Amino acid sequence: MAIIAILVALSVAAMTALKTAGDITKAANDISGALEEARAYAIANNTYAWAGFFEEDGSQPSTQPATAGIGRIVVALVASNDGTCIYNSVAVTASPTTAAPLNPGQLLQIIPLFKINNMHLATFSDGSGGGNTFPTRPPIGSNEARIGATSPTLASVTTFPYPFVGSTQYTFTKAIQFSPRGEARVDNVTYSVQPNIEIGLQDTHGNALDANSQNLVAIQIAGIGGNVTNYRK
Repeated sequence: MAIIAILVALSVAAMTALKTAGDITKAANDISGALEEARAYAIANNTYAWAGFFEEDGSQPSTQPATAGIGRIVVALVASNDGTCIYNSVAVTASPTTAAPLNPGQLLQIIPLFKINNMHLATFSDGSGGGNTFPTRPPIGSNEARIGATSPTLASVTTFPYPFVGSTQYTFTKAIQFSPRGEARVDNVTYSVQPNIEIGLQDTHGNALDANSQNLVAIQIAGIGGNVTNYRK
């Protein structure tokens, strides 16, 4: 009986590990697909598009307004409905910058907002470069070219709300903007186009973060070419 109990315990642990690994792989694929869809929409419609990221408390159902925390990533894809970038790009790149929230009346939703449970936006140290694994992935260099727990360092000055009408549930302060030429940049025009942008993912249990978790994914999108690559640890 003791041997059976040990085998059952080992089997449960193995199955849990496999499920967690599968969950983070699916999360990475879902986000990668969303990035590609937002960029393709911007190019096809000669407009500007944004992929917004918000993380809320995963230990409870979504609240109104949202409760920021750890454990559930919320992703929204929106686009300018008139082809313009909506905000005054001169004002938001001046020093000091001028906040220019996107006018929801000039936005349209590309796809329905979606949520990824038991997942955390993580900020990772740079890869060493020269390879195609998580440790050897291309380095990013600046937190301003990352979407994670502590990146970008400053919130976007061109935030956007969800929903567009009525009481706001989410305000997206972390976003990747895509231009009609397909260029991608973090924090919109307050930061220049970089060779690569990185989104970090780490699994959670509700709102509990396992600092020693080996289930990590770095999603990188090329600032110019738009190629998306997932680097799994």
